Amino acid sequence: MLAARFISLDGIDGAGKSAQIGPLVDWLRGRGLVVTTCRDPGSTATGDAIRAILLDRHDLQLDARAEMLLYMAARAQLVAEVIRPALARGEWVVSDRYLLANIVYQGHAGGLDPDVIRSVGAVATGGLAPDLVLVLDVDLETAARRLARPLDKLENRGDGYRARLRAGYQAEAAADPARIQIVDAAAGVDEVAGRIRAALSSRLPELA
Repeated sequence: MLAARFISLDGIDGAGKSAQIGPLVDWLRGRGLVVTTCRDPGSTATGDAIRAILLDRHDLQLDARAEMLLYMAARAQLVAEVIRPALARGEWVVSDRYLLANIVYQGHAGGLDPDVIRSVGAVATGGLAPDLVLVLDVDLETAARRLARPLDKLENRGDGYRARLRAGYQAEAAADPARIQIVDAAAGVDEVAGRIRAALSSRLPELA
């Protein structure tokens, strides 16, 4: 049995994270691992209620600090209720977003100090960080094409905001290359899935 690991997938809206969670989890389970999946915010009753406020309530306009703190509250519950228990059971955890999303969305793109968000995040998560963050990267045209559906509040902030997001993810990856890896996600689902598997195998020797 391989030691428990915590992996998160992140990236701008339209990068294809949701399409890659299933293939990644299937691949890990095919290697004999027990895997728990979650989404941030969400995956708990509290988190799902907060998610509705953050993403679906277009009538509520939140200050960036209020927005950030709501994400942190949902994440604190997610860590306590889902992630820590799964890791304690020796399972692997794959999360659709985690703290890096706050640092980029409300920090780099939203105007808050990323280091302040990091400090608040350390409190909210009890210091629990992923072993590896895979940032799926696509150009803005590809992202916009993939978002051909009704958009949530963050997705509706437009290309200028999305450009700041992409730059923020790239800056964070450059600052912490040991833990954050950019994956080119502009290709089709199967090809990107292969790139994700290759990135995991190169970073986590037990998967090689």
